[in-house]
Amino acid sequence: MKGTNLGEFEELVLLTIAALVQDAYSVAICDELEKSTGRAAKLGVVHAVLNRLEEKGYVKSKLGEATNTRGGKRKRYYTVTSGGKAALIKAKEVRDQLWERIPDLVLKRA
Repeated sequence: MKGTNLGEFEELVLLTIAALVQDAYSVAICDELEKSTGRAAKLGVVHAVLNRLEEKGYVKSKLGEATNTRGGKRKRYYTVTSGGKAALIKAKEVRDQLWERIPDLVLKRA
């Protein structure tokens, strides 16, 4: 398994996979990322992140059934592993702890 640090975009992709549950394939992940963040998500970049997440053991993938609409090509579906879940929980805990330490007046709107 590769290094276990989770980058910001890796975290967003991992969260998106978890949110999409059984329908997490690359194009759907890109679409959901764009919808959720308002930022364009390039397919090639998402593929690279998916490969890294799989190397780290945070996701696993499997091929779906071939479809006529895709010219007989199969989609690769991704699911979050227990390691991926643990990484997301740890990232959330760290962020929550930091948010709790910020005094209200620092981020209070004028």
